[in-house]
Amino acid sequence: MPQSAGFISGVQRMVLYETRARYFLVGSNQAQTKHRVLKIDRTEPKDLAIIDDKHVYSQQEVRELLGRLDLGNRTKIGQKGSSGLSRAVSAYGIVGFVRFLEGYYIVLITKRRKMADIGGHSIYKIEDTSMIYIPNDSVRVTHPDEARYVRIFQNVDLSSNFYFSYSYDLSHSLQYNLTLLQRPCEPPETPTLEQEQEEVHDAHNKHNSFDIFEDEGLPTHVVHGLQNEPYFKYVWNGKLLERVKDTVHRDWLMYIIHGFCGQSKLLIYGRPVHVTLIARRSSRFAGTRFLKRGANCEGDVANEVETEQIIHDASVMSFMTGSYSSYVQVRGSVPLYWSQDISTMMPKPPIRLDQADPYAHVAALHFDQMLQRFGSPIIILNLVKKREKRKHEKILSEELYPAVINLNQFLPPAHCIDYIAWDMARYTKSKLCNVLDRLSMIAENVVKRTGFFVNRSDFYCHTLRPDERWGDVGGHMTSSGRVQTGVLRTNCVDCLDRTNTAQFMVGKCALAYQLYALGMIDKPKLQFDTDCVRLFEELYEDHGDTLSLQYGGSQLVHRVKTYRKIAPWTQHSKDIMQTLSRYYSNAFSDADRQDAINLFLQVYQPSEHKPHLWELPTDFYLHHRSSMALPQERRCYTFWWSEAILPFLPVAYDEVPCEENMKKLRVKRLNRYEESVDIYTEFFKPYELTSFDDTFCIAMTNSAREFMPKTVGIDPSPFTVRKPEETGKSVLGNKSNKEETVLQRKTAASAPPPPSEEAISSTSEDDSEEDRDDDGAVSQRSTPIKLFTESGESSRTQEEFQQQQQMRESYGLDLDVFPTEEDQLIYERFAHLGSLQHKVERSEPTPLDSIISLEPVSCFQEDSIYAVSPPQVDRDSREVFESHVMIGQGQVRALCREDMLMYREYIKNRCVM
Repeated sequence: MPQSAGFISGVQRMVLYETRARYFLVGSNQAQTKHRVLKIDRTEPKDLAIIDDKHVYSQQEVRELLGRLDLGNRTKIGQKGSSGLSRAVSAYGIVGFVRFLEGYYIVLITKRRKMADIGGHSIYKIEDTSMIYIPNDSVRVTHPDEARYVRIFQNVDLSSNFYFSYSYDLSHSLQYNLTLLQRPCEPPETPTLEQEQEEVHDAHNKHNSFDIFEDEGLPTHVVHGLQNEPYFKYVWNGKLLERVKDTVHRDWLMYIIHGFCGQSKLLIYGRPVHVTLIARRSSRFAGTRFLKRGANCEGDVANEVETEQIIHDASVMSFMTGSYSSYVQVRGSVPLYWSQDISTMMPKPPIRLDQADPYAHVAALHFDQMLQRFGSPIIILNLVKKREKRKHEKILSEELYPAVINLNQFLPPAHCIDYIAWDMARYTKSKLCNVLDRLSMIAENVVKRTGFFVNRSDFYCHTLRPDERWGDVGGHMTSSGRVQTGVLRTNCVDCLDRTNTAQFMVGKCALAYQLYALGMIDKPKLQFDTDCVRLFEELYEDHGDTLSLQYGGSQLVHRVKTYRKIAPWTQHSKDIMQTLSRYYSNAFSDADRQDAINLFLQVYQPSEHKPHLWELPTDFYLHHRSSMALPQERRCYTFWWSEAILPFLPVAYDEVPCEENMKKLRVKRLNRYEESVDIYTEFFKPYELTSFDDTFCIAMTNSAREFMPKTVGIDPSPFTVRKPEETGKSVLGNKSNKEETVLQRKTAASAPPPPSEEAISSTSEDDSEEDRDDDGAVSQRSTPIKLFTESGESSRTQEEFQQQQQMRESYGLDLDVFPTEEDQLIYERFAHLGSLQHKVERSEPTPLDSIISLEPVSCFQEDSIYAVSPPQVDRDSREVFESHVMIGQGQVRALCREDMLMYREYIKNRCVM
């Protein structure tokens, strides 16, 4: 069975050319050897007319085409207007086409930045875009409200956390993408119209080229090129491309996701391991904090984000031969009909249940989606409060738990939904409880239940160093490794601060198992204050800040250091500022952001026959379709899951090679060196001159450069626990200078005690005004750090202390003024041996050959510093060298079969170019 490879988009660079009547969008692949052309009509005032001839042009052909267009569009002498073909803009992709009240606009990506690399597949972040009006000014029909809609649409900042890839499906998980490549696939017997057109074009190119081995019957390396439909729940420009999806070639369609993407390099004694964090924000029921709560009538919840952490050995790039592991978890609002009244200017508006749902219909729709995508078990970690003087968060728990009980009574016991309720805010106030220890216990149980994905079977090191916890890890075992079955779903009220800390602890536990599965550590356990965990914590803090800005309008208020109770006292003032920023955003700017999201996602489509977007009193009817029309069929309350899901559990239905899923797959037989599947050429770009200093892997965050101590003599392992003064990045703040860290610690010890976590008025979610007096517990603070100059060391001057610190940094040890007698004796013996070994009497000039002799002096194979054993050259190497000498003398040896195959591929590639 031939191997499988994912398709690489054939349109990665594009140039928009302009005439008075048309736009010509010329797209090319990365090497600029194949070109496609889109013709966009500018004479239609309100319609979108696009023609794609499906022909692939060479570089010479596209130059001739543009020359003919330029010549044909030149105006006559004396005629007004621009002449010829003008270049409008260069771009890297199409976001989509959008229309308000006038004609259509095209949105192009004009600037990009590489953010991550997964198996040679580059992931880019959109840095800048250009929105171009298509119709010509002569046919434009103006509307007074058009400019306002354009401003609202552009309020969605596409340069802020939107990502895309030309060769990797970001809407699916790594487990789905790699499982797809390992699945046996065959091209369909009856090809589609698009495939028939491509086959005609391939035959045309083959006719124009030549193949000297055509009649020799030599084998060709064949692979199956695969392309699957994206998961549109996490695609944010699906509606913008819907108008042209069935008109243009697939290479023009580039789907983007919204959320977060970050990657760092973990160096384990020089071995590079890439740690990647990808967050996909759902495009359904999307919005801002107080305006989108709970779920809609289709089971889509607010602030739903799928977070995936990917670990892979970067020393091997290929998906087929490399080692990859991933773990997925989800956050999302409580799946009920609930909201908060924002008409009153309160930091925490009261929670209200909008509709009664006695049969948990909306929760059933939501968990049905999760079973289809993730399999079983579905584990709910509910972090909302249980005890309050006045009911606030407790309302949600009292509704969610009966809904889960009701749904579980119809599911088989092996696939029931697990429900874990834990009041994290109450535990934070307690002096006797450690929040992160409790989360570690929950994380250990969750990871053992769901398992994780790894594309390699167990290494031999697992047999040499067995661990009792490794045998308890769940998931589904396959011939090539294991897959994750089920998922953890974490929620609080906002799904921001507490949720991010809980997800970090689960991710930290999963990271330990992933590194153990890849043979990087000897036991699946990671400690805090190690370079590895600090690198991972920094990724998760960036991840949490980004998601919090998107939904809540500010960065995180409470971080992992807050719950570890090691945050500096300056952090509390920052928390207050973030709280005020979040309150301001929720009160004054969230409504405009919500309108922009509704317009961008085409939830609302402007029309002259209905009210404008800013005239709507609410967008409830836009997100709840059942409120506008009666449903055609009603779901069963007992058999609430989709019919095809249950037989395949615990494996997710979306990953099963059933007939329905195979219909979404496009398969084509290709040569393995074809540009559309050759990831080696796509990543390394042998046709370009590149510099190592400019590569992405050099610029990314590096554990050895950013976190490992610079002191000589310190263990370089990223799994060694560091003291605060030993780290490259201090745990007390962002200052990397050691003197600044010492000063900060002295200031923290001498300053008055900071306010506790409960004293901070936070609108985020962690503390309510009603239940502060209920506990009577004060947040436990860490003991103040003692100064370096205590009473017993008062005689030491500051200069001596700084000098010793410099010596410690230079040599990695403490140098005493007077060494001991034993150390002095050892040093004298070492110096005496060294002088005898290197003593050479030079009474007369000695020829150089007598000093450096490369001839063997003994029968030992091991070399010394004075003699070198002759190398042992095998027969194949001798034949290669003799062949090279013969060619240099003008004698050519007979070609073998491998040479003929190599030359054949060379001729084919030259003909294509």
